[in-house]
Amino acid sequence: MKKVLFSFVFFLSAALASGCVHNESMYRSETDGANGNSPSFAQFNDIPIPEKATMDLKSTLLLGGSSAWIGRLVFTAPYTLNGMFDFYMSEMPKFGWKEVTVVRSKVSVLSFTNLNRVATIQLEPDMVNGTIVSFTVSPKSNQKTTK
Repeated sequence: MKKVLFSFVFFLSAALASGCVHNESMYRSETDGANGNSPSFAQFNDIPIPEKATMDLKSTLLLGGSSAWIGRLVFTAPYTLNGMFDFYMSEMPKFGWKEVTVVRSKVSVLSFTNLNRVATIQLEPDMVNGTIVSFTVSPKSNQKTTK
């Protein structure tokens, strides 16, 4: 009985410890990626990228640059899914994006729009690296619906 109780307490403690959010800031500094060891996020000046994010070059496909890029940007961030969800809900408006719709679930999806583009953010938990963030940005359609 003591073994079972000890095992239960151990696993409960481990689960609680793994759910804790890092106290470190999610904000990138001006020098992040400047050492040349990893791909730089400096070219993305119109979206928030959390500190310590690591770009997934195999899954990323981008066209254009600066604040006119389109495509798919994929990276991992060492933060919980809930932490990343809250980060994007608070930071996207600061970059000129307006919320369209959000779904908070096991795989969360957030959609935003600005003057000429639409951004969809998919957040998936990654047990090893934190959260997988997939940004898909495309031009906004100028079509008007008529009846």
